[in-house]
Amino acid sequence: MVGTKPIQDELANIVGKENVRPASAEDAVCGVLPQFVAEPENEQQIAAVLSYANTTGISVAPRGGGTKMEWGNPPKRAELVLSTARSNRIVEHVWADLTVTVEAGCTLHSLQTVLAKHGQRLAFDGLWPERATVGGALSTNDSGALRLRFGALRDLIIGVTLALPDGTLANSGGKVVKNVAGYDLPKLATGALGTLGVITRAVFRLHPQNPNTSTLTFETSNWNEMQTNLHAIQDSKLAHSAFQIRAASAKAPKADIMFEATEAGLAAQSDQLEKILAGIALCKPDSQEIWQARNRLFSSIDQNTVIAKFSLLPSDISKAMQWLDRIRTSTHASWRAVIQATGIGMLRLDADASTFAKHVEALRSEFERAAGSLVLLHRPEFLRSRDAWGNSGDALPLMRAVKHRLDPQNILNPGRFAGGI
Repeated sequence: MVGTKPIQDELANIVGKENVRPASAEDAVCGVLPQFVAEPENEQQIAAVLSYANTTGISVAPRGGGTKMEWGNPPKRAELVLSTARSNRIVEHVWADLTVTVEAGCTLHSLQTVLAKHGQRLAFDGLWPERATVGGALSTNDSGALRLRFGALRDLIIGVTLALPDGTLANSGGKVVKNVAGYDLPKLATGALGTLGVITRAVFRLHPQNPNTSTLTFETSNWNEMQTNLHAIQDSKLAHSAFQIRAASAKAPKADIMFEATEAGLAAQSDQLEKILAGIALCKPDSQEIWQARNRLFSSIDQNTVIAKFSLLPSDISKAMQWLDRIRTSTHASWRAVIQATGIGMLRLDADASTFAKHVEALRSEFERAAGSLVLLHRPEFLRSRDAWGNSGDALPLMRAVKHRLDPQNILNPGRFAGGI
């Protein structure tokens, strides 16, 4: 690889001298400190930076708002952080067609603010919307409680532009909701953690805002009762937009349900829910506070904290909570979880570091035996050498083949993704 001075000069020629700087400790990627940070202004500059990096063998870590730079495995190399922060325009909002084209560096909050002026929204409730960007949310496949009704981001994206390592700007999809022509590049890029290309812009289908919402909460005495009510609600004709369960060690589980409808519709939904729950008391909490429960799992984390994302069959939620209670009993660990009715959840474990590692692996084995998964998002330093992703199954050879096809020099986030991709 060429020396550091020529690298900085070449990057400055592409993005401007003021938009290249030496990396600092805050720019670390899973604990690995890069050499430089470059901030291109548009997708042409992003493509040019990638082409230069590919030619010279410089490894690149794409970054949006920097909210999830600890997710995944530590990269094998990370010379350059490529920030999309300056490429943040809303390119086109066709409100009559319920679509929007937006650059990857636009924050979720900024996007929603513009859409709200026309009574519309991207039906997505990702983590840290004030800082998280469109590209970062897509690359990490983030999703919240609204996934139950509206799907994940991969279900809302209808077009994408991807800057490939050789400098190509690849386009797929279109600007209309029913467009199905061509290879489905948007879904391939979603959740790939920036290992296949850098998302430069995306086209989303939108949904109308609903001014009338209501959140109702109920508590059950044990997990078997909660599991029974979960099935009853999901099998009913209730038209709820979100359903989450909040759980913590040695505490009774609580469930939150969000309805969006007319005032009469909200009243009818509430009455129907009361009948399903058969005597279990309902209350109306502070809805803004309740739906931030996932974000609060990340507050005040330290070297005795593990945060993981898990998935399992909704019918196994009660069983999974019993696994957690066994860990609490044997390690004196405390845990908290926010679980969506889809079976996707976030888990926080706090325990003494000396007994942690084997129990995390044992917990992952339980999830994988139940056809689920456990991905480590935040982990203490001593767990950094452990794989964040777990078993990739028989999809790994195909994933590696796609990676080699799009990034043959292996410059994009090498080693951060599943199977060391």
